[in-house]
Amino acid sequence: MASFLPLLNTCRGKLQQESRGKKTGFRIKCGMTEKAKENLMKIFRILPVLILMLMLVVSVFAEPVHKNFTDKEIKKMAATKAVIETKFGNMELKFFPDIAPNHINNFIELAKKGFYDGTIFHRVIPGFMIQGGDPNSKNPDRAKHGIGGPDYTIKAEFSGKPHKKGILSMARKNEPDSAGSQFFICVADAPSLDNKYTVFGEVISGIEAADQIVSQPRDRRDNPVDRIEIKVKIIEKQ
Repeated sequence: MASFLPLLNTCRGKLQQESRGKKTGFRIKCGMTEKAKENLMKIFRILPVLILMLMLVVSVFAEPVHKNFTDKEIKKMAATKAVIETKFGNMELKFFPDIAPNHINNFIELAKKGFYDGTIFHRVIPGFMIQGGDPNSKNPDRAKHGIGGPDYTIKAEFSGKPHKKGILSMARKNEPDSAGSQFFICVADAPSLDNKYTVFGEVISGIEAADQIVSQPRDRRDNPVDRIEIKVKIIEKQ
């Protein structure tokens, strides 16, 4: 801030000089020194970096989303179903709001906004699971697939619900409270994930689609060679 003071004083002086003896109008001449120009350019160069750092700090220290739900809200989530549409068929899901209401509420709200539509299953591992829900996967640039999400995270809701075939669970980073939008569907039992990832639903019909998806050719990052786009519909009981 101090580097702008000489420039401000110079402007004030020029304004006074130009306005003396004139009845109408005035001009502002700012004599910017080379040093002032240099300082100004430095600020413009580092400003984008500072803004990015601030955004990262805010996202890291933001409190994970967590709220309490009423019995009525829990019952409504239990009666709600979701359908994941793919070119290999549809998968119908039911939810477990008694153990993971925040993750279910998040999934439903994102789906209603169309957040998942046009994303892909970007990670498929035979004998394990298929993973999707990354908004970055709408972009064909595969280097960015798997690292995207909303601008918030959900507090973990781990439970004793086992990761068996057909289970819908939430993907996350190393931190327990880092889930956002990415999810996975188990295509085989995966007990090593129990109490480490949040189970929030299950495929009740159409698991054959997941079996076909996981068997597709994939690259070295387990991303299917051909895009497998999804669309998620929410079916609420009236």
